[in-house]
Amino acid sequence: MRKALAAVGVAGLAGALIAGTAGCGALPGTGASSDPIVLMTWAPQGTKGTNMAGMPAIAQVFAKEVNARGGINGRKLKIITCNEGNDSHKAADCANEAVEAKAAAVVGSYSQFGSSFMPLLETAGIPYVGGYGITTDEFSSALSYPVNGGTPALLAGNGRQLADYGCDTVSLIRPDTAAGDLMPLFLDGGLHAGRRPRAVDIKALDDATDYTPEARHSVGSDLRGHCVTAALGDRTSTFFDSYRRLEPRHTKLSSVLGSIRQSLVDATGGASGPLEGVYVTGWYPPAADPRWDPMKEAVREYGFSDQRIDTADPGAQTTWVAYTAFEEIARTIQGEAIDSDTVRQALDNRKGISTGGLTPPLSWRFEDMLPLRDHSRIVNTAVTYQVVKEGRLVALRKGFVDVHKLLEVDVEDATG
Repeated sequence: MRKALAAVGVAGLAGALIAGTAGCGALPGTGASSDPIVLMTWAPQGTKGTNMAGMPAIAQVFAKEVNARGGINGRKLKIITCNEGNDSHKAADCANEAVEAKAAAVVGSYSQFGSSFMPLLETAGIPYVGGYGITTDEFSSALSYPVNGGTPALLAGNGRQLADYGCDTVSLIRPDTAAGDLMPLFLDGGLHAGRRPRAVDIKALDDATDYTPEARHSVGSDLRGHCVTAALGDRTSTFFDSYRRLEPRHTKLSSVLGSIRQSLVDATGGASGPLEGVYVTGWYPPAADPRWDPMKEAVREYGFSDQRIDTADPGAQTTWVAYTAFEEIARTIQGEAIDSDTVRQALDNRKGISTGGLTPPLSWRFEDMLPLRDHSRIVNTAVTYQVVKEGRLVALRKGFVDVHKLLEVDVEDATG
């Protein structure tokens, strides 16, 4: 009888311990957890301006691929997505949703309204990993961990690329927004380094349906050696339609990745279309580069029917890179919870985080920051030079081009 009671007592004690462990999700003192790691990705969808529906879509594909491999340190990823709507209030709503969900990080997201969402993330201690890079806040907040050099690196690199490849004068078509106001400053930094004059700055509405006046202004007298670079996001294709109707004979087109992508080249006629020969500056290797194969394989396996995903889209690519960096850093967190605090600490202290060669190794330690006023969080100043050749975006120059010296000159001149 005593043996039976003892057995019941041991079983009851074991049951209580198991129940207690299940309740907290961890063994006492380990800090580990079996709960999913909650992450947020937001982007504008279905708006009249720039839309980035592929970013939350690729985030979900990445999570499915990681979870199929057993998760990160035994924990599955749970992705929460939010439509940022190209609206400052909705951007704040998305940030509040991340706070309420106790997200370990916001990863691979797009918003022009850094001043609306960054303070909310900062208050909650939630890191912002791999935003698209279009606002100053992304490069100044201590809780932002950009994976690329954002608009500053793209425009500075584009200016130098155009100078190197024969553009004597340049017109810039860019959105009439706060983010757009900084674009001429960065482009001029690259042009200045190539001993070219400042660009003609032409503002345009980012939701217009026709850009004929802006196109006519950009072409000017249509002289040899004159180039036009367009940075209007989704509306760049609309600008190209207006530009093409003018039938300029000598002016050369250019753009930055995000405003021009392979799908746009295909839609406008490929090798026989008006974009053949266009110079493009990007953050990453061209979409045909084998370093993108893991992303393409994951999409084939887990997102093949999702029409939002274009593996050549820089928004989707940035999200993939950001999640790759997040996984790399999260796997180093051993024996304790993977939450916003431990993720932030790891991001602040780890060196040489790999993205599979899609960027140089990333580090956000204090000693890795650049002396750029208002942009000190830029740690990756690499860009790639590309060109549309035979209807495909291909590398114009092998490897990455580091533009940090162009940014140092430009940002100091622009803000001094």
